[in-house]
Amino acid sequence: MSLKLQVIICSTRPGRVGPSVGTWFKDFAARHGKFDASLVDLADFNLPLYDEANHPVQRKYEKEHTKAWSASVSQADAYAFVTPEYNYGPPPSFVNALNYVYKEWNYKPCGFVSYGGVSGGMRAVQLEKQLVTTLKMMPMVEGVAIPMVATLLDENRKFKSNELIENAANTMLDELHRWAEALKTLRA
Repeated sequence: MSLKLQVIICSTRPGRVGPSVGTWFKDFAARHGKFDASLVDLADFNLPLYDEANHPVQRKYEKEHTKAWSASVSQADAYAFVTPEYNYGPPPSFVNALNYVYKEWNYKPCGFVSYGGVSGGMRAVQLEKQLVTTLKMMPMVEGVAIPMVATLLDENRKFKSNELIENAANTMLDELHRWAEALKTLRA
């Protein structure tokens, strides 16, 4: 049985680049061949600021949006977070989504496909790595950083990668697979 990788688009704002980058990475991961890759868009879950009465560790979810998000997160063995940088940090939608559930994230590896201007979103990733470790996730050292992302969009806003980006994606996917295999026993 193939390991399941969720490619999660972390920005929810109108006009975002995330769907273009996320679709490219999901297709790239499928061609890579070590994962059954699927695309998940946080915007589809419409999560308000955390609004559950009980702590997420209890898994006593009352709201339908939380139950749907929990079911989605539970399906994956690994994650690739497609994330922009907002003021040197992660998008609030991503932080909120992380906080909604707890055990569903535990003992799973994650990688980051970041994009933005000069930094390629890497400043946000440094903060995001700290956040995911508190959820017992293993962030990859390897990542995919896409600087000046606007220059890599065609006239239809479709993302066009290059050799450097694809080499980084291959390396990160190989590492994600190693960790997902190794952590299976902890998830059992």
